[in-house]
Amino acid sequence: MKPTTHKPPQLEPSWLAVMGDTFEQPYMQNLRAFLREEKRSQVVYPPGPDIFNAFWATPFDAVRVVILGQDPYHGAGQAHGLCFSVQPGVPPPPSLVNVFKEIQADTGIALPDNGNLMPWARQGVLLLNAVLTVRAGQPQSHANQGWEQFTDRAIAELNRRRDGLVFALWGTPAQRKAQSVDRSRHLVLTASHPSPLAAYRGFFGSKHFSQINAHLLARGGTPINWSLPSLLPPR
Repeated sequence: MKPTTHKPPQLEPSWLAVMGDTFEQPYMQNLRAFLREEKRSQVVYPPGPDIFNAFWATPFDAVRVVILGQDPYHGAGQAHGLCFSVQPGVPPPPSLVNVFKEIQADTGIALPDNGNLMPWARQGVLLLNAVLTVRAGQPQSHANQGWEQFTDRAIAELNRRRDGLVFALWGTPAQRKAQSVDRSRHLVLTASHPSPLAAYRGFFGSKHFSQINAHLLARGGTPINWSLPSLLPPR
């Protein structure tokens, strides 16, 4: 009998080139089995086709900025594979509202009418959660099942193969996860998490968004347009 083989998920080609071998690692096979079992009895977010959205939206060679989150939103219709982002038509959660407030204070950009951050991702902002799935209504329910090793590998490959990236690390978990990033080759910005419980302890006033763009401009690149197109019908 031939050994069972697993077809790698359809990761974006440039990411697959540097990450493809991870799908045959024992921890990823265990994670795959865990997710199959979860989906038999639980609702899991985001939907399967959206799990790797961050990688599709921002190919490996297009990454310029990395923002790290923890795990996906656990409410119905929110998560779609980009950290902090929600699907069109879903009200921005409190942490994302605070991100928008800091952008307004830092750059003067008006608060948007939606929380879909796909326009950032398409400009080179990798919006990566440490854990890529979650059980409905139960935050951190898919922690310590293997996702952390997968996303650690993604960060390690960016650190090793790319130069001049910006890592925006909000809160202790994000800072701990990227502590091995080479600060002699990349810009690392740290602040408290934008959650309502922590934003006033250093996230507000951090001016990360203008600092990111200053760094990109200094390297001869284009700045990130932090504004989001309106989803409201024209008046």
